[in-house]
Amino acid sequence: MGISWRNVSDGYFKTGSVGAVAVAESDPNVVYVGMGEHAVRGVMTHPGDGVYKSTDAGKTWRMIGLELTQHISRIVINSKDANVVFVAAQGALYSHSQQRGVYKSIDGGANWKNVLFVDDKPAQLSYQWTRIIHEYFMRRCGNTAGFPGR
Repeated sequence: MGISWRNVSDGYFKTGSVGAVAVAESDPNVVYVGMGEHAVRGVMTHPGDGVYKSTDAGKTWRMIGLELTQHISRIVINSKDANVVFVAAQGALYSHSQQRGVYKSIDGGANWKNVLFVDDKPAQLSYQWTRIIHEYFMRRCGNTAGFPGR
């Protein structure tokens, strides 16, 4: 219900800014966390250090990659297979970045492939970038929350 809370990240996460959290529908013990603030603010925005994964409902965590993406704004897990996951990464906010786009893993984060890269320009972080990511998830996933086994 959210009446009481327990910290599950201390001792595991190296940065304090979380951009996205996703729990696997097929196995609620599997949780992915993408680091780095995703909502760009003029006063201060903190980068993250990649994606963490828990397979025991948050008791323990391990870093599973995408360390250079800096800002993760969305994570979508396949509704039938918790090893298939998409991550939308903004990359460096104010400079050119090759680490921008949508990444896909089919092995629970052991390996990642950039499956949608528009360009490395920081201007893509505008409304247009958000629209591109949304449309990609709609086409590939059928919706933005989950998708059938693909």
